Amino acid sequence: MDVNNIACSRRSLLAAGAGVSAAALCAPQPVFASSAALSQRLRELIDRSVRADAALDPLKALRLDPHAAGRFIDPLSDAYARMRLSNKKREMAELMTIDPHALGPVDRLAWDVFHYKTAEVLQDFSSGLFEIKRMVPLDPSFGLQVSFPDAASGAGTPFVTLEDYENGLSRLKGFAGYLRTTIVRLKEGLAHGYVQPRIVVENVLAEVNVALSSAPQDTAFYQPIRKMPATITGAERARLARAYLSVIRDDVMPGYALWKTYLTETYLPRARQAPGLWAMKDGARIYDQALRWNTTTSLSADQIHDLGLREVARIRAAMHEVQRVLGFPHDLRALFEHVRTDPKFYFTRPEELLDRFKEIEARIWKGMPRLFDRKPKAPFEVRPLPAMGAARGTGYYKLGPPDGSGPGVLYFNMAMLSTRPIPTLETLTLHEGIPGHHYQGSLAQENTALPDILRFGGGFTAYIEGWAVYSESLGKALGMFTDPWQWYGHLDFDMLRACRLVVDTGLHAQRWSRDKAIAFLTENTSMAAKDIRVEIDRYIAVPAQATAYKVGELKIKALRRRAEQGLGRRFDVKRFHDQVIMTGSMPLGILDHKIQNWINAGGPAYEP
Repeated sequence: MDVNNIACSRRSLLAAGAGVSAAALCAPQPVFASSAALSQRLRELIDRSVRADAALDPLKALRLDPHAAGRFIDPLSDAYARMRLSNKKREMAELMTIDPHALGPVDRLAWDVFHYKTAEVLQDFSSGLFEIKRMVPLDPSFGLQVSFPDAASGAGTPFVTLEDYENGLSRLKGFAGYLRTTIVRLKEGLAHGYVQPRIVVENVLAEVNVALSSAPQDTAFYQPIRKMPATITGAERARLARAYLSVIRDDVMPGYALWKTYLTETYLPRARQAPGLWAMKDGARIYDQALRWNTTTSLSADQIHDLGLREVARIRAAMHEVQRVLGFPHDLRALFEHVRTDPKFYFTRPEELLDRFKEIEARIWKGMPRLFDRKPKAPFEVRPLPAMGAARGTGYYKLGPPDGSGPGVLYFNMAMLSTRPIPTLETLTLHEGIPGHHYQGSLAQENTALPDILRFGGGFTAYIEGWAVYSESLGKALGMFTDPWQWYGHLDFDMLRACRLVVDTGLHAQRWSRDKAIAFLTENTSMAAKDIRVEIDRYIAVPAQATAYKVGELKIKALRRRAEQGLGRRFDVKRFHDQVIMTGSMPLGILDHKIQNWINAGGPAYEP
């Protein structure tokens, strides 16, 4: 398959096909009064939409709109469904009154991205898939039962003023309501023949047991009270402590207990054994949609599976070469086992890991001027995962405040030090930090010249994760991977992303068992057994998300090759990187069209 021509979804092609001028997004344009008026209308519409979306998301409202900080709209409630559908119908109707051909290039790009995203949400409702998916809401990887405690603990959430604490209390009450609503939806799913896999239920139960193992005052939810600033004193201080403890003890913990009882006694005995969506009613439709949403292409499961097999073969050949350089005498399977089991490849103390991240980041910055001209305001930090580490995966990255006033943070699960090989840390820092998620996301949201849909309203996985994996490939040019073990670690990560294409489609479309998926990762990577189980279970719980990484990376690499060939001696890699990242997240088809326009214009410098 020619990755230059990865098929884009129909909506992506329609949006991108409208196009922008040849100099789109790379040179200043004259703006006429009518265009300025339309631009203002569009930006006001997008601003309202982004904030309306954030207001419906318990974890986004606080970051984008302080006035919405106390809201918790239950994402499984009928009120949420009504508001979301009503919002998107109204927004699409208003968008269609704005002529995209009369807009300047940045706003035309925003129009295309906004149209794509809104159309996808409306199709979700009209197809009936929205209703089906909320009847199977359990998600041990990204579900609110684990992600909300992180935010409630104060990680990335301000707890400074009295209002902050009142808002936090309001969110806690809303979360307790969500815990109850989840059981209602699961019961509806059973009644209509929609039931999740046994392994998903078991993993959620493990998280629930961890949540219930602590006394209310020792939970993540009570941490803001333990860190209450001295400016809150006397009666208010005592009142807040009592109120938080009461909600945690009387509402939140009983909500987790309700999950434990229902999942153990009723749902688990009826959960399906087969892990893949193919085994669930309407599962094929759900998986097709998930592939389209996550990759923003129309690639079929079979095409993605075959692409993954080819990538696995390519990377294995590179691994054989680094094995020769390392002088390791046995086969790859033995090399993988050596990395899994030799203590020299693992830190034992969190401080050692954190120090290594800092040292790696400093070396990356020294090489950045070779490929990039910009630096975000927000610093990058690595911190321990705030809550429930024993029952969770490796961790996640979270952007800081939009104005760059605080750090973006990689939350790392320190309970998994023994499963994170030191040879992978340079690649991990490139992916999560510089020039990956932190660099790209911070530059986009700090670029106030952009409409909000481009600054922080896109959320397209293939673009976001594709850029992060592409960033890993820049390591040698940035002065990294001088140690052959770090190069091996890079290949190990690359292999993981290739295996994801094979395993995800294998599980959900080709009727693979969980054991077969585990065996495939074991045979092709040096990941620890626990890490492999966590990875496989994530693919089972969140179908198709993992396919976006490699699909996005290959597309960006293909666009770079096209630009190098099309521009010849005029190609400037710094300008190419600006064109990819300085206008935020978007579907791959729209990115393709944007880069082609830039090539046609001669590859000029980006102008905000």
